[in-house]
Amino acid sequence: MNQHIELMPVDDDRNRHAREAARRRVSWPVNLSPARVSYQSDGHALILGNERDVRRAARALLARGLAPPTLVVTEPLQDDAGSDTEHEALLAATADLACQTLSRAQARALTIDGYLGQFGVSVPDGDGSLDLARALAERAHFDLILDLGATPTLALELPPPGYVALHWQDADRDERLEALAGLVGEFDKPRYFQIDNDLCAHASSGNTGCTRCLDVCPADAVASHQGRIEAWIEIDPFRCHGVGSCSSACPTGAIQFRLPETARQQDTLLGWLAAYHAAGGTAPVVRFAEASDLATEGEAAGHVLDVPLEELGAAGHDQWLTALAAGAAEVRIQCHARMPERLSAFIDDQLAQARALLAALGHAPTRIARLEAGDTFGRDALPVEPPLTQTPPVLDGHDKRRRLNAVLEHLAGLGTPDGQRHRLPAGAAYGDIAVDADACTLCMACVSNCPTPALAAGDTSPQLSFREADCVQCGLCAEACPEQAITLRPGFLADAVRSERQVRHEEAAFPCIRCGKPFATVSTVETIKAKLADHPYFAGDALARLEMCEDCRVKDVWQDMARNPESQLKV
Repeated sequence: MNQHIELMPVDDDRNRHAREAARRRVSWPVNLSPARVSYQSDGHALILGNERDVRRAARALLARGLAPPTLVVTEPLQDDAGSDTEHEALLAATADLACQTLSRAQARALTIDGYLGQFGVSVPDGDGSLDLARALAERAHFDLILDLGATPTLALELPPPGYVALHWQDADRDERLEALAGLVGEFDKPRYFQIDNDLCAHASSGNTGCTRCLDVCPADAVASHQGRIEAWIEIDPFRCHGVGSCSSACPTGAIQFRLPETARQQDTLLGWLAAYHAAGGTAPVVRFAEASDLATEGEAAGHVLDVPLEELGAAGHDQWLTALAAGAAEVRIQCHARMPERLSAFIDDQLAQARALLAALGHAPTRIARLEAGDTFGRDALPVEPPLTQTPPVLDGHDKRRRLNAVLEHLAGLGTPDGQRHRLPAGAAYGDIAVDADACTLCMACVSNCPTPALAAGDTSPQLSFREADCVQCGLCAEACPEQAITLRPGFLADAVRSERQVRHEEAAFPCIRCGKPFATVSTVETIKAKLADHPYFAGDALARLEMCEDCRVKDVWQDMARNPESQLKV
């Protein structure tokens, strides 16, 4: 079914009118009172680096009214740029400050954790570690960190609030010192995310599965925590910068960006495009951009509908494909110069996934493009092809994967899927599994560990079924399988069978030799008998207990004890 809409002559005034009509009908969703986290800083700073630079910085911060900082010398002087007169003046201005010189080994092993108002800093000290805040400042923590080292201690693209790394020669040094000195008092910011661990595919039964959120966070705010039995994902709200890439990378919707939520964002896209078409607009292009950038640039052409994101990473390929399925002719992702490298790489990976999916479904991959900062020509360019449709997909509920599957099925109906399996970038959450029928005993460990409905057991007979549309390729099924009978087969199947549940392995049930009740499979019973043949509990005639259901097995044990009470003491 191909519903391509004819590309009408573009009337920019008419399109501007249609765009305004869309915005009036459906406003962009915002959280008026989002949950927040608060920081409290008294301005007690730790300054790291060579002695000359840390004393220069201390003098500059004192002049800006900051509390007396603590100085830690971590590097020797690399040059002789300072004069003796300057050095004497620095010593005089900072003589009352606590100052500690670390050995090279201590400097290399120095660790920093925490955030604005709650920084912990420690170095090795004998068999233990030395807390520098308590040792040098008699405080439980430092409020601020100024790192002047040649190599920052925290090599993060987005370090935690309150941590500033710079070189004394940097052109923007004074501006950044001024900003650091201003971090005194109480501050708050939104709690950008919420996590539903019931949906998370990270870990199960001691096995590790999906790590996509861990891989894409440029702030190191996402971590895996290991409990006594299970691991789980946590996002530190104080370190989080709200980039959004973890939410977009999460295939199950376990991580939800809250400004706004993903489902509300999608519903708004559907409403905008429907209203735009209803008002007579043509050739709509949906551009995803950060709201702060939209506020400082000139107005786009009338056919460009801008999606004002809190952060660019808050929309991934599922959102981009939703726009095309709802009637956009093209989608453009507006990048900017401030993007962390990991976010830029994430956008490129999502772009590669989106284009591969479009090609598999029989659409031009060029319908989704990346725009570089300042590219107003690319922003306003007319689309090459008309919209695929003006009839949007039906998206029910809030389940992320279910909504994505509805979008993909809608796009498949508008295109010409070739029925083949297509390669996607490594780590994409699409694929099949192969089950070795000779090895599988239908123990269902895979089903109990699967975080989605992809794997299921039979209702009335020993059976393992699989629905590819639900599989996120987390690998927990393969990790949990005691027989190593499952292998992942990544890739996107451009065929309707992807949404159908298929039986991957089934066997006849083994009936209890006493009561006849089916309780296991033939292969399971044979495997257990082979493994326990030498166990004294099942010696001799007792081996038959493995062919009994759980009720009859218990009865047989008690009957044996009644006949010969000492027999069980020999086990």
